[in-house]
Amino acid sequence: MEKQPTFPIKKTELQILREEASSFIKSVQWEQGYKARNRDGSKEQEDILLYLSKAKGNGGNAISISKTILSLKKRLLPDSVALPLALNETLFNLQEALAIGLWIRDSYYDASGLSILHEKRAGLSTEQRKEYESKQQTATAFMLFSLSYYVVSRLKEKATEDNTVMQNKFAGIPEVSLISPTKGISCQLFYYDKYMNHPNLINSEQDVIDFSVMYFEAYLNEIIQRKGALEHTESITDRTYQLEDSDFSIAGWETVFTGSATSVEFNPIRFEQIVGNKDAKHFAKRLVERMMSYDMATKRNPFQELGGFMPVFMGYGIPGTGKSMLIAAIATMLKERCDHLEIPFLFHPMPDTVVSTFQGGSAEKMVQWMKPMQDPTRLIFAPIDDAENNLQERTEQGVSAGVKEVIGVFLRYTEGAYAVNHGNSSVGLFTNLPEKLDKAVISRIQGRFKIDGARTEHDFLDQDYIWWSKIEKTLPGFVSMNDHADYTYLSDQGLAANAGEILGNINEPEDDKIRRIFNESLSNASINDHLFYANLYGAVQKEFPFFSSRDIRNIQSAISLRLTDFNLEEDWFENPELYFQKDYDTKLGMLKELMTANMKGLNFAEIRKQEVIRYLDNFASIADMDFERKVKGHIERIIVQEEAILRTKPNQ
Repeated sequence: MEKQPTFPIKKTELQILREEASSFIKSVQWEQGYKARNRDGSKEQEDILLYLSKAKGNGGNAISISKTILSLKKRLLPDSVALPLALNETLFNLQEALAIGLWIRDSYYDASGLSILHEKRAGLSTEQRKEYESKQQTATAFMLFSLSYYVVSRLKEKATEDNTVMQNKFAGIPEVSLISPTKGISCQLFYYDKYMNHPNLINSEQDVIDFSVMYFEAYLNEIIQRKGALEHTESITDRTYQLEDSDFSIAGWETVFTGSATSVEFNPIRFEQIVGNKDAKHFAKRLVERMMSYDMATKRNPFQELGGFMPVFMGYGIPGTGKSMLIAAIATMLKERCDHLEIPFLFHPMPDTVVSTFQGGSAEKMVQWMKPMQDPTRLIFAPIDDAENNLQERTEQGVSAGVKEVIGVFLRYTEGAYAVNHGNSSVGLFTNLPEKLDKAVISRIQGRFKIDGARTEHDFLDQDYIWWSKIEKTLPGFVSMNDHADYTYLSDQGLAANAGEILGNINEPEDDKIRRIFNESLSNASINDHLFYANLYGAVQKEFPFFSSRDIRNIQSAISLRLTDFNLEEDWFENPELYFQKDYDTKLGMLKELMTANMKGLNFAEIRKQEVIRYLDNFASIADMDFERKVKGHIERIIVQEEAILRTKPNQ
């Protein structure tokens, strides 16, 4: 996907617009519409609605935000000389938001050709007049959207988490004007001011911030509801605006608010409660350690620089092997360690209802789910359980338009114009049917592991032990069976020290096709030659046409993960000042030392060979699984049909 251009909102240009923004704060006039003067509401809102319907300023219908803020200061803190922090911060951010909104207005005027129409407005034809009015409405809507978005994004973190009391008082937005930018701002600020002047609404400094967030968030929702009726929006959705020296950006009509998503509750699970799955548990442990290394101050993760971070990964296996338990175990370890280090954590699984029956609804829901993962103030684990349901191969017959929308958003946010990852969030796809996943989705996966459940005699012993030990605890002596002579229960379920301990020595591929290609490539070059891999990848691509450069990058990522396959010191978790609370550069230096020590005795060519074989085996397995599943299903149907015919024949 072609990356959208980013246009900087320069502070020097904002400085010029701040005077115009200040004039709106000092005074605006607005004449209420009929509907706004005659609205109905609930009993709790009746007094607010009546108040708003009769709202008049000192100068008839003129209001002044700056005077209102000063009167609030006198009422709330009569003895204070300086303007209280909350009031000052609200006023400052509102002024800055107005300047940004005006900048967006001017930008849209130029990009859409509205500036030319505005200059010639006295002599426009009927068709041109219609275009002029339509673009005026769009310019006003996008301006109001942008300034509201800025206010909410800057104040939301400071707002009260549970704002129920204020919400019960809030009677909604009485009216929105999109006639022109001036009228749009005047209408917006008029009702903002009237709400603020209501005697029962603002009773503390904090109320000013809480109400401001709620009001401008409601305004955002009002604009978003109207965007479908707007025309000439191409110059809005085809670009991103980035505020200079800031993390604030405007990308079309989309929003992301720091801290807006809340963690979903889950049942705590320990890794030792999961039987088998050594590879999966080792991968999960490494994921947790890498995420915990994220540096909040710089919004960077040193493991990203070292090539050992996994923004998207996949765990796959047959039903009943522990996928849901593994999700809970990762979330449990992350939450416990985040709580210990006082780091905000978000457990953010994909909801079951993301696919909508309404056209465009699935894309909006998916954007709503993906956006919080760009929040740099928290560690975020976002699992997608039964991923084949919502990320199914798009070319298959019967795949809904909603699934296609979901996949489109997923691809855009994992490697595209909106793919911003600071190294603090990771999306995990968990599936029983990896072959059913869309091929473009699979290509985004940078780390993968098999979830195969109990496999050994000790695994089966432990799985039974976890069950009957609960009975024994409740009824001591009741189980009364012989224990294994040599094995200590659960001793095999610990975490591995490194991937090599699990993998052993991988000499050649398991898949027949990959093994043939691998051996043919060996006849032309040595395993220690870079040329060998060039020949191998070319031959694989001939056999599997959808094998692409992204797969090669994923192989490179897997090799980098192996190079960073070392344990963080346990002391660092017990005493966070030794590592986690260090500055970014110090943490990076410490990790480089561990990485150097870990590489002693390792052979790069051997690691490269192992990871290439692992990836290609996995790649071919997924490619063949769907065909094999269909063949087996067809064979079973034939057998059942033949058996049914035999049973229905009369006895001979």
